Amino acid sequence: MKKVLKKKKVSLLAMMMAVTVVFTGCSFSGDSKDAGSTTGTGDTATTGAKELKLYVETEIKDMNQWLASDDVSFTVLNNVGEGLYRLDPKNEPQPAMAEKVDVSADKLKYTFKLRDDAKWSDGTPVTAADFKFAWLREIDPKTGTNGYSFIMTDYIVGAAEYAEGGSADKVGIEATDDKTLTISLKQPTPYFLRLTTLAPYFPMKEEFVKAKGDSYALTPQNMLFNGPYTMTSVDAASGATLEKNAGYWDAANVKVDKVDLKVIKEKSTALNAYKAGQLDRVLLASSDVSAAKSEPGFATGINFKTTYLQFNTKADGVSNVNIRKALELGFDSKLLADQVLNNGSKGATGLIPDEMSAVEGKSFREMQGDLIKPDAAQAKAFWDQGVKELGKAPKITMLVADTSETKDVATFIQSELKKSLGIDLVLDTKTSKARGQLMDNSKYQMAITAWGADYDDAMTYLDLWTNHTPYRGNYENPKYDALIMNAKKETDENKRINMMLEAEKMLVTEDAVVAPIYFGGYSFLLNSKVEGLDYHPYGNPVDFKYANVK
Repeated sequence: MKKVLKKKKVSLLAMMMAVTVVFTGCSFSGDSKDAGSTTGTGDTATTGAKELKLYVETEIKDMNQWLASDDVSFTVLNNVGEGLYRLDPKNEPQPAMAEKVDVSADKLKYTFKLRDDAKWSDGTPVTAADFKFAWLREIDPKTGTNGYSFIMTDYIVGAAEYAEGGSADKVGIEATDDKTLTISLKQPTPYFLRLTTLAPYFPMKEEFVKAKGDSYALTPQNMLFNGPYTMTSVDAASGATLEKNAGYWDAANVKVDKVDLKVIKEKSTALNAYKAGQLDRVLLASSDVSAAKSEPGFATGINFKTTYLQFNTKADGVSNVNIRKALELGFDSKLLADQVLNNGSKGATGLIPDEMSAVEGKSFREMQGDLIKPDAAQAKAFWDQGVKELGKAPKITMLVADTSETKDVATFIQSELKKSLGIDLVLDTKTSKARGQLMDNSKYQMAITAWGADYDDAMTYLDLWTNHTPYRGNYENPKYDALIMNAKKETDENKRINMMLEAEKMLVTEDAVVAPIYFGGYSFLLNSKVEGLDYHPYGNPVDFKYANVK
């Protein structure tokens, strides 16, 4: 899901809308048709066994956490593995492999105590050394090839230097004994515990990984599990089976015995399977939402994902800030969400999505308010001023990925800009890969793209535009960079949030580098017998741990 370059192109959550679960992304390190069992509860056909029947819309790509970079892989890994902390049903990090943590007064040192009953599926204990081994391997570009090393190198002392060929001994990860892991951070990071819930932060047993060599994670037998479930079978094209891990430290609170994940690529096929009782949850296509609203089990959800227009500040025409502001205000995103998407998404009023946390129980969006509202008259005024400054009206082309939803969004914007600005917007439709390559090579004026949050903090969005890459519009503003740099160092939460509020204004309204389009949402049908099936708006998308089948 994320990109696989300097900083991901799509985040852990970027494809969450497709997760019922929906898996997309990197390549699988191997296909396994071996249905042999690892530790689990055994035959779930036994009377009283509880089973969840779910599906994914694309192949299961990779079970090697150092290679995996997509929502599907992270979903499976999150349920067969576990980090120091795990998100609870309220999306808050709670002790998992770690029993507790002590944080130093300067908020730069975290000392985790692992619980005594943290075990691998082979019965051996999970140790602090297992975390150190796994994290160093993620940071090392020779082994951590999923594009996620930044999720550690941005924060841990010495990690960036190690990634560039430095010494592992100088990385701030210390296993002082089997149950004590001490982490030294470069700057206070209020969301660090949330980061430890992500799959790249999971532990792995060095002796086991090295013994398996190139065959590691190619089959369930070549994996170890420390999460609420074990994997008993996996086939990239057809699906996977998970069974309750009897050796999991919190097994007493895991109520579902088996999770059956099938690969079903067509939404219509999945809906028919749901209606036939073959699935417990189905993600709805926009065209099915209206008819489904009156059905039992209909509901909507959100994810921390914003789809937006990225302007190339060095491209002809859109290098002019007034032209960018005109294009930003010239379409009605609420109308788009309500009448075109019709799936629970909301028209964006800023870059940071609704419900993302800030301070004192308030969301970032509540503190900031609406930064943009559609205004055809103001948009035309900006356009006329931009044309005057350029000396002629620019021709504008929008780069678009060839997914059905993105093409619908692009057609809507094209129509809206024709009405508000009187321009004929050209749509350049490419495959997602080709679109990304054009953006990386600065060969675009503006493009529809998206970002999904890795953690519940506005920084997961705002620091993206400090790398000055073509993909981020070649944006360079020393004031913006200073705001982000200082916010990362600031220990006073209110001051830190105020810096980020100012940064969002600069990005969206003052410099108009991005034009937010809509905040991600989705609609679904859920079997009334299922409860507690948690879909997180950020991070690892889905938790089966808390689910129950009545």
